[in-house]
Amino acid sequence: MSYGRDILDDFEQSKRGPAYRIVPATSGLLAEDRASGFCGDVVKVDARAVTLRDRNGREREFVMRPGAFLIDGKPVTLARPSVAPAVTGPRITASGSVAAPKATRARLAAASRIWVEGKHDAELVEHVWGDDLREAGIVVEPMHGLDDVVAMVAEFHAGPDRRLGILVDHLVPGSKEARLAAQVAGPSVLVTGHPFIDVWAGVWPRVMGLQEWPDVPRGVPWKEGLCAALGTDVAGFWPRLRNTVHTYADLRPELVGAVEQLIDFVTT
Repeated sequence: MSYGRDILDDFEQSKRGPAYRIVPATSGLLAEDRASGFCGDVVKVDARAVTLRDRNGREREFVMRPGAFLIDGKPVTLARPSVAPAVTGPRITASGSVAAPKATRARLAAASRIWVEGKHDAELVEHVWGDDLREAGIVVEPMHGLDDVVAMVAEFHAGPDRRLGILVDHLVPGSKEARLAAQVAGPSVLVTGHPFIDVWAGVWPRVMGLQEWPDVPRGVPWKEGLCAALGTDVAGFWPRLRNTVHTYADLRPELVGAVEQLIDFVTT
């Protein structure tokens, strides 16, 4: 007669905790520390810990505990790679371009800049186009709204060798954003934008398994209303959404076109 699993076996398994997928901590892998929310690329790893570097160049070391990190919004265990992967051809960046060899990619920052309206907007631009921007030495800086943009542009002192590109949310005719953009645009300043009320809407909803983003009632902040409809919160949803974007094909063409216009402008 078979009595099935021993109750002591079940107890031992419960003590061991959940099993997490093991992911090699390869250089350039984007990961998020679950405890602190710090998100960045893997730049160094040893038998005990991994070092992440965020988009601002800050580095932090984290012990590689079971389930301590998020990849694509799911808990994983990072591990030291056993064998370095063989390079079989040119590496393609998330924007679809061919990456330069690592030895040639570190550059001094250029005088030109790209300003992006909003922290999440800047993170998404870095997430998709970061390799291209680093190769060109272009720094992306977040702006906290456009109200002071006229004074900020005047202080920047743009010129032929010091170009400024600005990415704006909800850039539609007749809007406040459009009026401010017209005031600062010039030969050395280019303002582009997308029609979406928030950059989150510039991500195809299919990456989260949705046909469309939920409707948000007028008067309700869009991010909060979206998260309420999805049963989540802004702080938890944004890293998951960002990490499901793997290439520019996961973004709406209106957003892709606006960013690539700016990159062409500041690198010419």
